[in-house]
Amino acid sequence: MRKAAGMGGKDERGREHVRVAVIGSGFGGLGAAVRLRREGITDFVVLERADSVGGTWRDNSYPGCACDVPSHLYSFSFAPNPDWPRTFSGQPAIRSYLEHVADTFGLRRHIRLDSEVRLMRWDADELHWEIETSSGDLTADVVVSATGPLSDPKMPEVPGLAEFPGKVFHSARWDHDYDLRGKRVAMIGTGASAIQIVPAIAPEVERLTLFQRTPPWVMPRTDRAITAVERWLHRQLPFTRAARRGLLWGIRELQVSAFTKRPNQLGLIESLAKANMARSIKDPELRAKLTPSYRIGCKRILLSSEYYPALARPDVDLVASGLKEIRGSVLVAADGTETEVDAIIFGTGFHVTDMPIADRVVGADGQTLADAWKDGMQALRGATAAGFPNWMTIIGPNTGLGNSSMILMIESQLTYMADYLRQLGMLGGKVALGARPSAVNRWNRQVQARMERTVWNTGGCTSWYLDAQGRNTTVWPGTTGEFRRETRSVDLAEYEVVRVGERERVPVSVAAPLPGALPPDPRASNAGEAGLASGEADRAEEVV
Repeated sequence: MRKAAGMGGKDERGREHVRVAVIGSGFGGLGAAVRLRREGITDFVVLERADSVGGTWRDNSYPGCACDVPSHLYSFSFAPNPDWPRTFSGQPAIRSYLEHVADTFGLRRHIRLDSEVRLMRWDADELHWEIETSSGDLTADVVVSATGPLSDPKMPEVPGLAEFPGKVFHSARWDHDYDLRGKRVAMIGTGASAIQIVPAIAPEVERLTLFQRTPPWVMPRTDRAITAVERWLHRQLPFTRAARRGLLWGIRELQVSAFTKRPNQLGLIESLAKANMARSIKDPELRAKLTPSYRIGCKRILLSSEYYPALARPDVDLVASGLKEIRGSVLVAADGTETEVDAIIFGTGFHVTDMPIADRVVGADGQTLADAWKDGMQALRGATAAGFPNWMTIIGPNTGLGNSSMILMIESQLTYMADYLRQLGMLGGKVALGARPSAVNRWNRQVQARMERTVWNTGGCTSWYLDAQGRNTTVWPGTTGEFRRETRSVDLAEYEVVRVGERERVPVSVAAPLPGALPPDPRASNAGEAGLASGEADRAEEVV
């Protein structure tokens, strides 16, 4: 009798066992699921803690939420969408796209919703991962963690917050049942979410006060509706869609050297950002408060054509100081400014360099990933960590981008994941691959050495790219093309082969496909594109 998807059998204790467990169902998790199926692996599950797929594009549903990467670049290369409604798509369109991906590629039967991972522990005797979830326990030969760095909101510890009598929520946990109309609202933070929220809610609240600790650099957002003619062309002539995506990608690749090698070249961009501000902010005092003192690009460059006009409204106030404490319904800034409000919205980011999932991963030596990374996150090629065999992460340390689409990085990591699994299949039997500490350290030293010249390290700011020790463990200091080449295949010399009861070193060799796996699709390039059988590709274009 044929087994259901994800039902690979039982372990020695009668628990369900699968070949691969994917954690999370955002872009990384769904992309991993598609690639696994392309590799002929159907014995896997996708564990999702929420009640639907979508990751950060499910969680962030605040007013005005949209992507700051062009739509045709912020989508899977193997699932093109000719019908994006806008050049920069909003959250509803992106979430709908991810739902379509799940349907088009037959992923629903692999996805387990309401299944939060509570603990993952490596069993060195059985060479598999024991996984405890809110919906039951299972084991897996390989874990692919795709929880993403923007999944767990960070709330600051503000004295008096617990006693605040009004409404409080984070931008990533928006309370749609709370009516902001006619309320006095405080927005804490000036990051990517805040600059979208401020213009979206300013017209409906009684008064909006923005607490700004550090001003961002803001460039115009050249967003527009994509015409029916354009969408028709992209459907009927796919090369036009590919050309559009290629142009968007190429422009951003050319920009990378200014961020990574020659930050002084960014002065012209600063001038354009100042001109953008001057068009809407006529008050010189307000303009001075909004002008950053650090090099553009050191923090994430934000895109908005509505942010500065919103700040120029008479019913919007800017407090150019961080929130210090709360006394009843009064918010007190570090500069002593007092503001009474009915609601507080925190746009204070996420646990990026201290991801909570790391506390739930216990490796070969009984150490949690959080402990292993206490002095800074590091993973070989952004994917594997020493001491955690057969565990991989998507969007791992130093894989973030400052100017392009994260989907490009995700697809590169999926190519690496696929070859990792092929290598395991070639080795045969009960086997695991563990990243050698020397390889991880060498990779990390190389990345950090390249980081020294970048604008993120030299631009004179403190950003969420940096960890508690001031190291940049978040961003990739190169082009997406470079990363693609670095993750094209697994080098077995960088890994220790682990078998039950022994450790041995295996020479580098060409990987054979897993037993029963499909042969590689000749149309799939080394550009991190997960190939598809022709019928699947056709369905992708029809449905997505």
